[in-house]
Amino acid sequence: MRTTDHLTVSEVAARSGFAPSALRFYEREGLIRATRTSGNQRRYERSVLRRLAFIRAARNVGLSLDEVAAALATLPDARTPTKADWTRLSRGWRTRLDAQIAALEKLRDGLDSCIGCGCLSLKRCAMSNPADIARADGPGASYLPAPLR
Repeated sequence: MRTTDHLTVSEVAARSGFAPSALRFYEREGLIRATRTSGNQRRYERSVLRRLAFIRAARNVGLSLDEVAAALATLPDARTPTKADWTRLSRGWRTRLDAQIAALEKLRDGLDSCIGCGCLSLKRCAMSNPADIARADGPGASYLPAPLR
């Protein structure tokens, strides 16, 4: 099969692991492209599989769909992205991943004290989030309790 051979929605779904509805959504959002047959059925070039792999990796790192779209917009339309293209795009992810790993380690390490003390002191609790944006939605909306004053 050549890189320009066209795949059906079900073939792309099976190979990528994305549901057909996700493929249609990503197409509507401009993240991937499909052509249409005379019977109006979607057909994807094989290169879409790399774009979908990129989308999955980017979402796993925590990029928003807008960030994914901006990154994909820098890739060439006329050719399959190269290793250099992916390296350039993913270079900035390392800092983001390092920050997420550090935050998760801090959370993990703080869980012992929370579980051990029963979180009787919310002023010290690592799980407390005084800047919780859901707090503005009224009582009961906070994801985590605010510290006692």
